[in-house]
Amino acid sequence: MERELWPRLYHLIMEAGASFRLSDVTFQPHIVLLVFFWAALHDRPVCWACDRRNWSTTVPMPAALPSASTMSRRLRRVDTAMLMRIVVEKIRAEGDETLIASIDGKPLPVGGASGDPEARCGRGAGLLAKGYKLFAVWSGRPAPETFRVYPMNRSEDKVAVELMSELHGGGYILGDGEYDSSPLFDAAGAAGYQLLAPREHPEAGLGHHYQSPYRLRCIELMHSTFGRGVYRLRRDIERAFGGLTSFGGGLSPLPAWVRHQDRVWMWTAAKLVINAARIMRNKRLTA
Repeated sequence: MERELWPRLYHLIMEAGASFRLSDVTFQPHIVLLVFFWAALHDRPVCWACDRRNWSTTVPMPAALPSASTMSRRLRRVDTAMLMRIVVEKIRAEGDETLIASIDGKPLPVGGASGDPEARCGRGAGLLAKGYKLFAVWSGRPAPETFRVYPMNRSEDKVAVELMSELHGGGYILGDGEYDSSPLFDAAGAAGYQLLAPREHPEAGLGHHYQSPYRLRCIELMHSTFGRGVYRLRRDIERAFGGLTSFGGGLSPLPAWVRHQDRVWMWTAAKLVINAARIMRNKRLTA
């Protein structure tokens, strides 16, 4: 998989970095990202990718490699995160957006004895866990439309309100009962989407508090044949998360060297790009 994906990742990062140059650094941001992606693709620490002997299987590589201390410092800088966002946007744009999007969270647990001060306990996959969570909106393209990485205890519906502000276009967005929230229905409506989510308490009345008109519309749709048919498409996000974790170089459980929220975000973003490159490669092979 490494031999097949690395040339695509290399050229993607080089293209993104061509118009993103700094005047006060020895290593440009795209060199930092190339080294980081080489480590992420092989599920190795960044210091491993700083050793030229570990690049013997590839021809495309930086002419000079930064030291591990330089990488540690540069990966915390805003310019590196900005270039990572550009890379994500470039590979996302290779796919076609659809009218149906799905939203969900994926737990990224760490060990219970971890000393990470930013990891928190929250709801994981059917049980309590400690760590972080990837919140993402997928819409048929190789990378999510938008995503966040937060500690595990962050409320899914409140993070979803943030995500809605970054969506464009319109259509239907599908979520589970965690997203049955009037503020979220309003945020989705403002972005041009009708949120479809089952009621958290389907037998309860509507009460006398504010009800989003988009929530009332959702309740009506979920009782219709059309609405139920659309909602069945939500399983696509389960396949998206499943594909993200089911290949060598994918998003496996967080390794011991990936701790603190900023590092977890960078690692997760790299894995999303690697997965997107795999998806586009498979599409080209089957075309």
